[in-house]
Amino acid sequence: MSSAISASDLEGVYDRLDPKIRRWIRDQGWEELREIQARTIISVLDRKQDIIIAATTAAGKTEAAFLPVLTSIAARIKPGFSVLYVSPLKALINDQFRRLDELCESMEIPVVKWHGDASQAGKKKALAKPDGVALITPESIEAMFTRRPADARRLLSSADFIVIDELHAFLQGPRGLHVASLLRRIDAMAEVPARRIGLSATIGDLGQAAAWLRPASPSTVEILEAKSDAPELRLQVRGYVEPPDLDDPDHAEGAGEDGETAQRIALDVIADHLFQNLRGSNNLVFGGSRRTVESAADRLRRRSEKASVPNEFYPHHGSLSKVLREELEDRLKDGKLPTTAICTSTLELGVDIGSVKSVAQIGAPRSLSSLRQRLGRTGRRRGTPSVLRIYVREPYIGIKSGMLDRLHPGTIRAVAVVRLLLAAFVESSGPIPEVASTLIHQILSVITERGGIRPKPLFDLLCGPGPFLSITATDFSDLLRHIGSPTVKLIEQAPDGILMLAQEGEKIVQSRSFFAVFEAADEWRLTVGGRTLGTLPISFPVHKDSLVVFAGQRWIVKDLDEPTKTLVVSPHPGGVVPRFERVNIEPAADRLGAEMREVYLSSDVPPYLDQKARELLAEGRETFRALELDRRSLVSEDRDLHVFLWRGSQATAVFSAALAMAGLAAEVHDFGVTLDKTTADEAMPILQKLANMPAIDPADVAAFVENISGGKFRDYVPDGLARIQWAVQNASLIASMPATAAQALS
Repeated sequence: MSSAISASDLEGVYDRLDPKIRRWIRDQGWEELREIQARTIISVLDRKQDIIIAATTAAGKTEAAFLPVLTSIAARIKPGFSVLYVSPLKALINDQFRRLDELCESMEIPVVKWHGDASQAGKKKALAKPDGVALITPESIEAMFTRRPADARRLLSSADFIVIDELHAFLQGPRGLHVASLLRRIDAMAEVPARRIGLSATIGDLGQAAAWLRPASPSTVEILEAKSDAPELRLQVRGYVEPPDLDDPDHAEGAGEDGETAQRIALDVIADHLFQNLRGSNNLVFGGSRRTVESAADRLRRRSEKASVPNEFYPHHGSLSKVLREELEDRLKDGKLPTTAICTSTLELGVDIGSVKSVAQIGAPRSLSSLRQRLGRTGRRRGTPSVLRIYVREPYIGIKSGMLDRLHPGTIRAVAVVRLLLAAFVESSGPIPEVASTLIHQILSVITERGGIRPKPLFDLLCGPGPFLSITATDFSDLLRHIGSPTVKLIEQAPDGILMLAQEGEKIVQSRSFFAVFEAADEWRLTVGGRTLGTLPISFPVHKDSLVVFAGQRWIVKDLDEPTKTLVVSPHPGGVVPRFERVNIEPAADRLGAEMREVYLSSDVPPYLDQKARELLAEGRETFRALELDRRSLVSEDRDLHVFLWRGSQATAVFSAALAMAGLAAEVHDFGVTLDKTTADEAMPILQKLANMPAIDPADVAAFVENISGGKFRDYVPDGLARIQWAVQNASLIASMPATAAQALS
């Protein structure tokens, strides 16, 4: 429900705030409230429904929520936290604590950080006298439920407001399911459910967000969307071609075993450009994988050394130690020393690092939501533009190159992404394969919290409108029987019907890793001189004298301890470093696939392309025309058949499963699928049969999906339930498969 507020309604809003808040605003030197802040004040103080505040980064969303919320709770005397602020990141909680601490102190409202790295003193004080605002992670809520259930009820059940920051981050994946389940459980223990306020800068489907925020009544959620005041966008897409016969686009530059300098690759030339253009200012460079981040940071550090200038380039990713990450974040925020962070998605969410001059992306993006979030880091000061550079790496095209490489998909995708960015498109979140896995986690959690519970109350608590809506009572019973079986032993049932933890379930719940629903990779700890650098996911054989790149430097392994997975390292100047990580590819939306086709069909040459990118665009379009892809979808190459679908990742994967059902093994890629050792004459009757089907049973397609379970507890999910869930989540895409097959034949 979107609300319209007249200009007359906005008058006098400031005077409705608590006097201490008005004094704080004057002390900040604010000239006026922003419109989104004024609208939120009216909504919080005059209405009772839940709210979504959708506004760009640095638009004042936090203040929009907290100014009226703190006004509302200023006179409250009831024990327990008045406000829960839930964030996906500890660092974001630390930032918000710094922003709120002074304001709350002036109002004599306690505020406490509650996460794994937060001070125990603050938590103990809050436990003794719960009051005010708690800034908390989902994992800490989970820990409270399972380790301190009585305290959880005492602290959480009387909250007036629950503020969920970075709401878009919870609309997909197991963590979103987890938080939604925790909110449902908090409501169940409350006399009056807390009002929920969601904050986000990048939501593609506000209706979907409202359904997540209040599943039982999404139409009652009030949506406050800020008027766009986007800064000028300056962008460039730069193209690079890898050398021939390259099998590792991220290899570490240095001397090979024969003493010869390794060949220069695209990443070397990209590093040259970054070094020349980013030095002297604050910037973010997103590298995709940790491997690319480390390889790029290593190159930039060594360029600084070669030029005899201070290094300004530092890596930032989840495996680095907390100390190293925070040192870099503080340096960016301080702004006294020019600093460029080479990062994965770790600096994508709203951790306060101040405004940066530019954002760069190595590799063409797939997610518009992520790109918009990243771009929101630049151009935050009034009158300054947002600056975006996209560096595209394409393979060398030789006599043996395949047609998919010749189409230069990276370059085409970069142009398509920019088009969609300028059109303000943001994709909706897709199916979540971790539903059953996350439900197992919550079953174990509730049994632990309650000390035992009967199946019916357990089902009523967890299922219904919310994250596990797709789980029927029959599904739930089957799942309980499976995880209680002698071969699984997660739960057991007493003669009186009470469900309790069994042997294996107790082991899982007692582990410190239980609180999080996402998986922790099997990683090695790197230490130098007794100091921990961080952890490193290693998939190659590691031994003494191995080389690794980490924290933007090269290290040689001096010793290793297998039981504790510890590498003792020392700095090393050169050498060729082996790969240690697979690239994680973001899913692409249907709209992006369609837009890529439109780029091929167009003849315009965007002015933001550099000369090489223009050449790559022209070559890709020339190949598109030569293959007549404007009028056909089936193209043979050697013994394979390419089927061009121009759909998103999930739709293409579903189509691949439908083909598998028909007996055709398909490889999924950006353009569609490739059928191995199949001719057009062999494929067309099967595609025709698929196109003529009046309806396809999703369960039939699900039977042909491999690796169908997802999530931390996927090994405990019965195969039948995993396939039922896949079929339910992909039913609409399966319904569109006959039309997709017909289009492929046209």
